[in-house]
Formats: sequence, C-alpha cells, structure tokens
Amino acid sequence: MTPAVLFAVLDATWPAARTVALPAFLIRDGQGGGKRVSAAQATGAVDAADLAAAEQAMQALGQPPLFILRRADDPLDAVLADHGYRVVDPTVIRGCAVETLTALPLPRVAAFALWEPLQIMRDIWAEAGIGPARLALMQRVTGPKTAVLGRSHDKPAGVAFVALHGDIAMVHALEVRVASRRQGTARHMMICAARWAAGQGARQIALAVTEANTGANALYASLAMPVRAKYHYRIKD
Repeated sequence: MTPAVLFAVLDATWPAARTVALPAFLIRDGQGGGKRVSAAQATGAVDAADLAAAEQAMQALGQPPLFILRRADDPLDAVLADHGYRVVDPTVIRGCAVETLTALPLPRVAAFALWEPLQIMRDIWAEAGIGPARLALMQRVTGPKTAVLGRSHDKPAGVAFVALHGDIAMVHALEVRVASRRQGTARHMMICAARWAAGQGARQIALAVTEANTGANALYASLAMPVRAKYHYRIKD
C-alpha cells in the first residue's frame, strides 16, 4: 500500500461531486461533503497566478479556499504559508492486510454489513454531524460498498461506511454513540468490515483518521494497522 495507491483509493471511495482541472490545480466540488472532497490539489508547479485562479474557482463553487497537501515536501506548503494559510487537520492513513482483522473473533450479533443503510444507521450518523450531503456522497460511490451497523448490549451503537477500489477496502465515517464507547463497538465494526471486504476479494483494508483523534489511533494501532501515509490541509481564516 503505497501512499499514491492509498490516495487513489481514498478519492474513489469518498468521491467529490465533480472535479475541474486548472493548469496547476485539481478543483473539487464537494457540495457540502467536507474537507476531503472540497480541497484543491496541486498537479504541477504553482505560481501566484495559479493560486489566485484556484481561490477564485473554489469561491465560485461557494467553497472557502482550501488545499490538501499529500507530501511533506510539497513546495505548495511553503507558498500557502506565505499567503496566510494555516495547517488544519493533520491526518494519517492506516492500513493492514484484511487477514489481520478477519482472524480476530467477532461476537455473535456484534456487527452486521448491509446496504442500504437502515434509518437507525442514518440517525447515528446524523448525531455525529454526518448528514444528507455525506450520505449523498456515499451514494455516488460506484464500486462495491456497504454500511456496517455495530451493536452493544443488544442496542444499535455505531455505524461505518466501507467501499472497495481495486483490492483495497477503505473505511469511512466510523462513528460510535457516546454512551456505547469503550465497549469494543468500533473494534467489532472493523472486524466486520474486514470480513465483508475479504468476501469482495479485498486484500488490504485502510482508513483515514486525524492525528488529534488519539483514542481512534490507539484502537487502530492495537489492531496492527500502522500508518501508511499522511496528509494535511491549509485554510485561510
């Protein structure tokens, strides 16, 4: 799982509504789907005119100027810093072979994979701020996909979205209700996601998580999912 491959999987399994190619940037039309599908990405050398054109293109879409940096040594990082853009949401992509997770025990009725999402799953996402725009984004995914419902104490406790691109499954929007945290729900959902992915022919499973989410990072580290790639955003206040 090279960073380039993982970024391609990330784009395919959590897609923007559309993209617009400028001479030096790829502009994403996120339609309210969050930073990952709204951030512009450099495709070549950038000068001040290119940056201004990208800013104007995003503003024309009703989006604040936002850029994603997928290489620590990206020259654009310094350019944006000089233009008043600050770093936000440093993120890691973690991943492992599906067998790493499918080999783990999954208690009976602890998690289920199903598509379309049930209303209770939509409700749990809504509680976490994942609303219609992101649900529409899930619908845009054209490859194999599913949702995972996690249960704890015989009650719905968590939800996640999983999609496949090539032989890599990517987990998105994993949320656990506050009252159900620290009860193994996220762990069980990840095992369920891996089992579904294996059934679809996936060899690897991955997800993106912000560095600031220490609890989630601790969980994924305990599942033997090391960091495979990093990225961050720059935005102007």
